[in-house]
Amino acid sequence: MTVTTAHSQATSSASAIHIQAPNTPASNVSRGILCMIIATVAFAITHALSKWLVASYPVGQVMFSRSLVGFVACAAFLLPMHGTSVFATKIPAAHWMRGLSQSVSQTFSVLAFSLMPLAGAIAINFSAPLWAGLVAIIWLKERAGPARWAALIAGFFGVLIVAHPGRDSLTLGATFALLNAVMLGTVTVAVRGMTRTESVKTLLIWQLATVLFFHSLLLVFGAKWPSPHDLSLFVMGGLANLVGQIFWTKALMLAPATAVSPFFYFMLVWAAVIGFVVWNEVPTTALLVGSGIVVASGLFLLWHEAQTKKPAPTV
Repeated sequence: MTVTTAHSQATSSASAIHIQAPNTPASNVSRGILCMIIATVAFAITHALSKWLVASYPVGQVMFSRSLVGFVACAAFLLPMHGTSVFATKIPAAHWMRGLSQSVSQTFSVLAFSLMPLAGAIAINFSAPLWAGLVAIIWLKERAGPARWAALIAGFFGVLIVAHPGRDSLTLGATFALLNAVMLGTVTVAVRGMTRTESVKTLLIWQLATVLFFHSLLLVFGAKWPSPHDLSLFVMGGLANLVGQIFWTKALMLAPATAVSPFFYFMLVWAAVIGFVVWNEVPTTALLVGSGIVVASGLFLLWHEAQTKKPAPTV
């Protein structure tokens, strides 16, 4: 559930003073970063609830329930205000492709969580921002200066320290996590591309509707009626995922993928805390060191973006 993830397009031009983003006069990088951090908190909660529920319920039921709650909550808010016009789009095929990719990506992530520790799976997933940044530079022609490249590369090596690729990369859980990371990175760039013609509400309602459809197909693999307590957890998971999707999409509309993607790493911090409290997963030295590197690289990028947005002094 990842993250739903998951995601953007829009050619951005960077200068020494600001970064230009599509659909806005100037990219509000600081607000985009804040939205991404809020999204990571919501997604970490979603992942933890999914890991808990998938131990007792089929994966397809967990995925479908989360998508259903998110779609109903979003539709209940948007449809009375905008009616069916919120679905108006000239690129329905792009929405369906995004929904398919994201539904598969989210399913891979839940499978990974069911097979390995929460923080470990998320750490491997963290190659997604690097994929997103590289694809954005190559496909969308976004410019990335030395500071951004340094932050992305440092963050990537921090993830390698956490993930121990030489030891864990061939396990089934790690394989699902890596597949999710690759798909999530490409979905991130796709969403940014769609922001040229689509609003946040249109992107969100289409994403939730298409993912709900594809996840409904997983119910053929089984489902069972949850207890009242577990039913509340299903609802909480769906709402947390919706909050994450809203802030994640907004972050990608406010700023270039190369600026906000490194802050997706913060999810590792929240996952480590939840894993310790709920499953007694004690953070390893590698996890702590790697997390420190990715967080430091993200904070450096935040400082760098704030400096470049300062107006030039007048004389």
